[in-house]
Amino acid sequence: MTCAGRRPGEAGTGSTLAELEQAAAAGTPGQGGIGQGGIGAGGFGAGAIIACDRLVRIYTVEGIEVQALQGLDLVIRPGELTAVVGASGSGKSTLLNILSGLDRPTAGQVVVAGHDLLLMKGKERLAYRRHTVGFIWQQTGRNLLSYLTAAENVALPMRLAGVRRQARQARAADLLGLLGVARCGDRYPAQLSGGEQQCVAIAVALANQPRVVLADEPTGELDTDAAAHVFAALRTANAESGVTVLVVTHDAAVSAHVRRTIAIQDGRTSTEVLRQAAPARGRAADGNDADGIGLGGTGTDGTGRGSGGGDDGAEEFAVLDRAGRLQLPRDFTDSLGMRDRVRLALETDHIAVWPGTPDSGPDEDHRHDGGTGGGLTSHDTGGGNDPNAHRRGTHRRAAPGKRREET
Repeated sequence: MTCAGRRPGEAGTGSTLAELEQAAAAGTPGQGGIGQGGIGAGGFGAGAIIACDRLVRIYTVEGIEVQALQGLDLVIRPGELTAVVGASGSGKSTLLNILSGLDRPTAGQVVVAGHDLLLMKGKERLAYRRHTVGFIWQQTGRNLLSYLTAAENVALPMRLAGVRRQARQARAADLLGLLGVARCGDRYPAQLSGGEQQCVAIAVALANQPRVVLADEPTGELDTDAAAHVFAALRTANAESGVTVLVVTHDAAVSAHVRRTIAIQDGRTSTEVLRQAAPARGRAADGNDADGIGLGGTGTDGTGRGSGGGDDGAEEFAVLDRAGRLQLPRDFTDSLGMRDRVRLALETDHIAVWPGTPDSGPDEDHRHDGGTGGGLTSHDTGGGNDPNAHRRGTHRRAAPGKRREET
């Protein structure tokens, strides 16, 4: 989360909160509005169940604008089980509140299961939260009513939706059985363990057959064994019902439980970890709209960074957004002393990055020697062994960055 450091209405390079809200509502070009090249058939996010296009959320706190989301792009396909990770203040909770219909974006566009959340009105928003999305809170007390049994808690959303008593009782029993807590049907929340409470909460979220289930730190208050049980329940729900599941957490270790992990940093998506058979280099193997640049690792070391020796088929990608921005990993840039400016070299099969010092630049003796020339390169895809490849490079200087290195 970034503090803009200026008051609304003051001169600056960015728009004020009111200006962004007006532009978003009007669909001004460049803001990703309806009918202005935003999300739609054949365009960005086509076929996705969740699509965020240059999503912006700005809060005003004591007269100061705070930027929680800064042009975030995100595409989730139907049936995916995905985790969103990030440090406190990265914008992940803001994203979840917007996707759940509890908050409204300032600008950009977000569509979930065909619902445009920027333009959604009161009654439609209520129906959206009741039928389209299910929500699981970190605090078990927010998921379950203490004076109802587990089965009654699961049946309650269906009762509010007008489902007949016999049908909702049958579905409640089926869901509790599916998630391995059928024995808990006649117990009250106080009689359940933390893991059992969260499994019942998953059943509550699934009660009205939503298209998407959103989970906010569902294992944050659980021990390791209980957390593994809850994630197993989420995987079961995803596999058996086909519901799309998006888990938001600060714990990067959840990548071991899901196929796709997306990291958010400073209000934008920064990296993705795909857990599958080794994908083709330089691009996500599942064809997602967010292209990636491989960071050279397979497996993870518990921080989301590719460790280079894993046998679980996981590989980390940097996310290249629609504006061409790329966040270079901090440990990469720190090890090479990169900051403020960098030099770029466009090769036939990759892009090379060098520190922007006056005496830096592509060294012909070290350009393809595995990185000893003091720069970063993307993976070679076929021409890295050509001794003359560096002569065809086009060198550019990247604009200085304020808070993180971007190219």
